[in-house]
Amino acid sequence: MEKIIILIVLITGVIAIAQLVRVYELTYKLKNRGEHEIPNRDNNLNAKLMLGFMLFQFIGFIYLMLKYGWTGRGEPASIQGVETDWLLNVNFVIIIAVFFITNFLLFYFSYKYVRKPGVKATYYSHNNKLEMIWTIVPAIVLAVIIILGLKSWSELTADASKKAEKVELFAYQFAWIARYGGEDNTLGKFDYKLTNGNNELALMTESTIDSSVQEMGKSIENVELKLKRINFDYLSSEYRGLMAASDYKSDVDALVSEIAASEFNLVNAEEKLKHLYGKYTGAHGHINVTLNEPNAETQSIIGDLEKELSIKERLYRSLVQMKQNHNPDFDKLALNDIIQKDTLYLCKGREYDFSFRAKDVIHSAYFPHFRAQMNVVPGMPTRFKFTPILTTQEMRESKNDEKFNFVLMCNKICGGAHYKMKMIVVVYPEAEYEAWMNEKKNATFKDQYFPSEEAEEKVSK
Repeated sequence: MEKIIILIVLITGVIAIAQLVRVYELTYKLKNRGEHEIPNRDNNLNAKLMLGFMLFQFIGFIYLMLKYGWTGRGEPASIQGVETDWLLNVNFVIIIAVFFITNFLLFYFSYKYVRKPGVKATYYSHNNKLEMIWTIVPAIVLAVIIILGLKSWSELTADASKKAEKVELFAYQFAWIARYGGEDNTLGKFDYKLTNGNNELALMTESTIDSSVQEMGKSIENVELKLKRINFDYLSSEYRGLMAASDYKSDVDALVSEIAASEFNLVNAEEKLKHLYGKYTGAHGHINVTLNEPNAETQSIIGDLEKELSIKERLYRSLVQMKQNHNPDFDKLALNDIIQKDTLYLCKGREYDFSFRAKDVIHSAYFPHFRAQMNVVPGMPTRFKFTPILTTQEMRESKNDEKFNFVLMCNKICGGAHYKMKMIVVVYPEAEYEAWMNEKKNATFKDQYFPSEEAEEKVSK
């Protein structure tokens, strides 16, 4: 019933609008005036409304700026954020000045030069001086903005100081993992080929390489087995077809079952089937058997498996070479790295050298309160630096919001659950941060993934 009422209201509204348009047309006909002939009274009214709209627009804009600030961003929480806000303010000064000037001229001229009886507009097609002015002036302004932007960007991405704490942020659908440099403040090496269930960050140590070599070897064996099985299924199906109407049918079934139940060799299996076929046909010596081509589905499966096998074999060779070239002395760089999920902890006044990696698709690490953002691209590590200048508690007091938290967000649409790819950022004073860091001494890569005596020996070397 409700839907019917809504439909009736919509239809009635459309009819009412159509009738109003019709009344408007009839009014012009009664006045013996075409629709293109606008009376001076209407022109003057529209001109005054232009001025009114301009004032309304300017007053609304000024009110919003006074209420929410330039953009509602709040104060920056990092040294680099102060520089970024300064650059944004320069841009806003230019943009707002142009906004007021151009809109004032637009609406004022519409009012001043309203159509007047007996006055004909001048056709003014070109003016070289004006063309030069509105080409050169914007070019100079844009050049200034670009130069200042490049300067700020260069400072943000410049090498961090030697004292800067190194932190890596690893992005994947749909979360972040932070990795701190640990006691030596040096991040361990990584290689995407080492990624597995026990080493999601693909960190490089002797143990992780050995684990990946073994895992890849087993994976290759599984693919080879699948490939062997599907080829054998094809062969057994063909030979069953060749001898389906013979007394050897049961022998074929028995032989196929016997071969399938063992760790068979595909060449030997085919020879056994040929030998049985020779008995069936009475052939002796070398037996040639012409088989039909596999059907399209079987060929597709075989092709996919062969492609997968080729890729895995290349990866296996690469892992073996990695193992041969690896220097175990570097293992401790990765083993003492601190792995942190869910929350990123930072220290007020301490410079951080952030590096970024992505596992799957392009993400974008966005720290809105610190005015920092960097794309996170698979296969292309990126970085920037910043120094927090406000703790979480100070920001809460500033905003009068005890529930406030800094946040790291993904600012690139990266999939269906992109909206929830966030990480809380907590900024502590130095004493609290050091206390937290001491608690994390047992949350290293070694402790989480390889809690063994072998790993402890490598760290102590």
